[in-house]
Amino acid sequence: MRVLAAMSGGVDSAVAAALAVEAGHDVVGVHMALSRNRDQFRSGSRGCCSIEDAGDARRAADVLGIPYYVWDLSERFEDTVVADFLAEYEAGRTPNPCVRCNEHIKFEALLDKATALGFDAVATGHYAQVVLRTAPDGTEVRELHRSPNTAKDQSYVLAVMGPDRLRRAMFPLGGFASKDEVRAEAAARGLSVSAKPDSYDICFVADGDTQGFLRDRLGARPGAIVDTEGTVLGEHDGAYAYTVGQRKGLALGRPAADGRPRYVLDVQPVSNTVVVGPVELLTVDRLVGDRAVWFADDVLAAAPDDGWFDAEVQVRAHGAPVAARARAVDDRSGVEVELVGDGLRGIAPGQSLVLYAGTRVLGESTVVSANRARGRVS
Repeated sequence: MRVLAAMSGGVDSAVAAALAVEAGHDVVGVHMALSRNRDQFRSGSRGCCSIEDAGDARRAADVLGIPYYVWDLSERFEDTVVADFLAEYEAGRTPNPCVRCNEHIKFEALLDKATALGFDAVATGHYAQVVLRTAPDGTEVRELHRSPNTAKDQSYVLAVMGPDRLRRAMFPLGGFASKDEVRAEAAARGLSVSAKPDSYDICFVADGDTQGFLRDRLGARPGAIVDTEGTVLGEHDGAYAYTVGQRKGLALGRPAADGRPRYVLDVQPVSNTVVVGPVELLTVDRLVGDRAVWFADDVLAAAPDDGWFDAEVQVRAHGAPVAARARAVDDRSGVEVELVGDGLRGIAPGQSLVLYAGTRVLGESTVVSANRARGRVS
C-alpha cells in the first residue's frame, strides 16, 4: 500500500513510520506545520509542531530512507481547532482541542489530501488498535479498540474520526504495551528522537497558561462569582476562564460559612456569571451529548425497543471508565447516558464522552448537559 506517515517530530510517529516501512509499504513522511509563528520553539515537554520538531521529523525520515515533506496546515488549524477552542470557552463550555485536531486536521485535512494524492492510508503514532471483525453478512468491519498500553491509550481522542475514516487509518503502535518498548525500537533503528520528551499541554499554548491565552484573545470581561443562592462572593475578569469542577484560582477572599472549599458548578456566558458551591453538587448521574459518532451499528441494532444498552463511559482522556446505560437519540445524532453507581464529578459541557464495551469503542459525543444528582453525596 501507499502510506502517508504523519511525522510530528516525536518518537511515536517516527517508530510508526519505521514499522510501516518494514511492513513493506511505500511510505512518504509528512510533517504538518500548524503554527503561524514560524519561530515557535518547543519548551521542554511543552508544545509541539515547532521548527525543532520539523527538523527532528526530517532527520527521522532520512534515517528511514523515505521522502519527506512539510505541509502548511496552519490556516486550517487556526480556523478550526483554535477557533473552536475560543468559541467553546466563550460559550461557557470546556473543549478538548486534541479531539478537534484529530477531527479536523489529522483525519480530515490530512487524510483527505492523502486520498486525493493516491495514498491508501495514513499512519500515525497514536496508541490504539484496529481490530477486524466479520459481520453476519460476511463483510469485514474495522473496530477501534484501546491500546494495551493503558497509560498511553488514545482511543478516547480518536473516537471522533468515525468508521469511514478509520478504514483509511493505520496505528502501527497499537500492539505496544509500554512507551519504553517504543523508545527501545527507536534506539535500535538509530532514530535520534528515541529519548525526546513527550509533549504535553495544549500545543498552541506552549507556555501552559490557558487563562492567559484566552484573556489575550477574548479580552477582559469582568463579572460576578455567586453562590447557588445568587449571593455575590467575588469578581472575575472573564467567565470564559473558568470550567466546571475548578477549585483553584477563584480568589474569593473569604471562606464559605462552613469552612469547606468551593468549586465551580456552572459557567453562565449570557450573564457572565460563575456559580460556585460545595463539592457534592458536582456529582452528576445523567449525560446528554450531541454530534454523535457511532462505531456500533450491531450494538444499536440489537438494543431493545427502548434503545438502551449497557456500556462504559469515559469523559476524560485518561479518566477511568464507569458503568453506564446509553442509547442513541435524535436519529443517532445524539446520545443519552445514565450512570450506574455513584455518578461522576465535575463534568462540563463541551467535554467528549466516549462509550466502550470492554476495549472496543462504541461511539463518541460532545456533552451538552450533565444532570446533577441532587441529594446524592459521593
